[in-house]
Amino acid sequence: MPELVRLYIVNVAIGFCLAVLFTALLLILDVAHLRHLVLNTAGGWLAVLMLVVFNTIVFAGVQFGIAVMSLADKPTGPKGGRRIRVFDLPRQLIPVRVGARSAPRR
Repeated sequence: MPELVRLYIVNVAIGFCLAVLFTALLLILDVAHLRHLVLNTAGGWLAVLMLVVFNTIVFAGVQFGIAVMSLADKPTGPKGGRRIRVFDLPRQLIPVRVGARSAPRR
């Protein structure tokens, strides 16, 4: 299996675990009386399923984004030292004359 596909599957699994944990915390802490609503409604299981699925999409996407960005190579250039100016600006402004032609009028 390609390494990037394996990375994606691992991050989706991590996102799923985070989504289940987050949904469980929402229900345990009864945020906005969500537990009461889920337990006393006929379709409450569907709401929990939707919470888990959509939170899995969000958390897996964030986890995969973090993992992909951390794959970048570390910069290997110089890390300090003396900064030398590439060019020196003149100390005075130099006027430049530009001849202008009048445009023909219609």
